Amino acid sequence: MNLEQFHRRQPVVLPLAVCVFALLSALLARSALAAEASGSSPDWLMMSVELLGGLAIFLFGMMQMEDGLKAVAGERMKKLLATLTVNRFAGAGTGALVTAVIQSSSVTTVLVVGFISAGLMSLSQSIGVIIGAKIGTTITGQIVAFKITKAALGMIAVGFAMLFIAKDDKVKHYGVMLMGLGMVFFGMHVMGEAMHPLRSFQPFLDLMTTMDNPVLAVLISAAFTAIIQSSSATTGIVIVMAAQGFISLHAGIALAMGANIGTCATALLAAIGKPREAVRASVVHIMLACTGVAIWLPFIGFIANLVTAISPSYPDLSGSARLAAETPRQIANAHTFFNVANGMIFIWFTTQIARLVEWLVPDKALEEEALIVRTRFLQEELLGTPSLALDQVRMEVMHMGETVNTMLQRIMPAIIKGDREALEEIRQMDDTVDILHAGIIDYLGRISKQPLNDEQTRELLQLMEAVSNLENIGDIVETNLVVLGYDRIKDRIEISEATQGVLNGFQQAITRAVTAAVQAVAQRNQRAAQVVTGMKEEINEIADSAALHEARRLVAEEPNRIPAYTMEIDLIEKQKRIYYFAKRMARTVLPAAILQRE
Repeated sequence: MNLEQFHRRQPVVLPLAVCVFALLSALLARSALAAEASGSSPDWLMMSVELLGGLAIFLFGMMQMEDGLKAVAGERMKKLLATLTVNRFAGAGTGALVTAVIQSSSVTTVLVVGFISAGLMSLSQSIGVIIGAKIGTTITGQIVAFKITKAALGMIAVGFAMLFIAKDDKVKHYGVMLMGLGMVFFGMHVMGEAMHPLRSFQPFLDLMTTMDNPVLAVLISAAFTAIIQSSSATTGIVIVMAAQGFISLHAGIALAMGANIGTCATALLAAIGKPREAVRASVVHIMLACTGVAIWLPFIGFIANLVTAISPSYPDLSGSARLAAETPRQIANAHTFFNVANGMIFIWFTTQIARLVEWLVPDKALEEEALIVRTRFLQEELLGTPSLALDQVRMEVMHMGETVNTMLQRIMPAIIKGDREALEEIRQMDDTVDILHAGIIDYLGRISKQPLNDEQTRELLQLMEAVSNLENIGDIVETNLVVLGYDRIKDRIEISEATQGVLNGFQQAITRAVTAAVQAVAQRNQRAAQVVTGMKEEINEIADSAALHEARRLVAEEPNRIPAYTMEIDLIEKQKRIYYFAKRMARTVLPAAILQRE
C-alpha cells in the first residue's frame, strides 16, 4: 500500500480507532468498581496496547491481502464476470468466485454497475451477481476460522522475501498476498493473547452476555461495520472473540448477520450522486441484506444446531475452553450457511426484485438527464485495483466517443444546409467532450499514483494519448468545421448536389475511421485498429478525388465560386486532419511489431 492509498483509507481507520477506544473506555468505567471490590484488576494499559496493536496488524494484513489478490487476479476476474453471466445461476456463481478472489463485494458491485450502464448486463442479471458476491464474502471468515497462528510468522517471512527479492511483478503481488494473510493470523494471535486475562474478569464476561440478545447484537454489529466499512473485518473480529470464549454461538451468528447489513453502507455511500444504475444496485444490496436477516433472525437456534452438527467438536474439553475451540468454526459455517441459504431463496425472484427496485428508483426525466454531463464509468472504489480501473477508463472512452461520433454525423448536414441553431448545438456538444476528457485525464492521473507494473504503466500512457486525440477531433469539429458552416451562411454559399455527394462520402469514411478507432481503444481490438490504419490509402484517394472535383468547379461559371472553393477545400483538409488523429488513436492499441511493418 502506498501513501496515497493510506490517506484514502484514513476515514476508515480513524473511526475504527475511536470506536475501539470508546469501547475500552466504557469497559474500564464499568469494571472499575468491580475491580476495586475484588481487589484485582488486569493490566489495562498493556492490554489496550496489545489489543490495538493486534487489531492494527489484523486490519492492515486484510488490506494487504486484498491488494495482492486484486493485483494478481483483478484482470482475469473482470473478464470472468463479463463473460459468465448468461443467466442468474451463472451470475451468482461468478459473483461468488470473483468476490472470493478479490475480497471485496463493493468492487464486484461497482463492476456490475459499469456493465449495466454499458448495456452488457440487465438489472435482473446483476442481482444474481450481487447475490453471489454476498456468498463470496464468507470466504474471509472461513480463512480466519482456521486459526493457523503457528504458521503466521513463517508466512510473513516468506511473503516479505518474495516481495523484496523477486523481480517479477506477479511474484511480488503473491508475496504481498501471502504476507497480508500471515499478518491477519498474527494479528489474531496478538489480540487473543491480549484478551486472555479477560477470561477470568467477571465484569467483562457479564458485558458479553448482553450480546445474546440477537436484535441488540445485529444493531451493534451493523453500526460497527458501517463505520469500518468492512463486513469481513467485523466477522474476523467476532471469530477472534469467539476463539477466546467470550461470545456464544448464538451471539456470534447475530453479529455476523448484522455485519451483512452494515456493509450496505459502503454501497449506499458509493451511489450518492451516481447514475440510476448505481443507486438501484445499492438498493438491491440493502434489500437483500435486510430481508435475509429478517427471514433468519427468528431461526438463529436452528442455524446454531445445524452448524454444531456439521462442525468439528471437542468433547474432551469443557467450559470456555470448549467454547473457544468450537465456536470460531461454527460461526464461520453459520455465516456461509446464512448467505448461501439467502442466495438459494432470492435467486428465483431476480426478475421480481428488479421490477420492484426499478419502481422504487425510477428513471429521471430525459430532459433532466440531458442537463447532467458527467463520466459514467469512473468509480473511485476501483482506484486501488489499477487493472480494473483502466478497464473502466476504456468504457468511458466509448462513452466519450459516442458524443464525438454524434458530432461527426451531424456536422456535414449542418454545414451544407443547416442553420445557426443546428451549428450551435454541435458546438455545445464539444463542451460535453471537454468535460469527459477532463474527468478521464484526472482519473488516469489518480491511477498513476497507484503501484503499477510495466504493462499497466504503458496502458495508462496509451490511454492518455488516445483520449487526447479523441478530444482533438472534437475541437476540430467545434473550432473549424462549425466556423465553416457559419461562413457558408454568412457568404450565402450554395453547394451543388455533386459537391454535396463528394463531401458526404468523404465524411462517411472519416466517421467510419473514428468509430473503428474508438472501438479499438475501448475494446483493445487490434483488428479494428488495423482497419483504421489501413484506411490511409483510401482516405488519400478520396481526398485527391475531392480536390480534383473542386478544381474543376473553380473554372465553372458559378456564383461565389471562389469562396465556395476555399470553404470546400478547407473542409477536405480538416477531414484529413480528423483522420490523422483517428489513426493516432488506433496506433496506441497496436503492438510495436505491427507498427514497425507499417
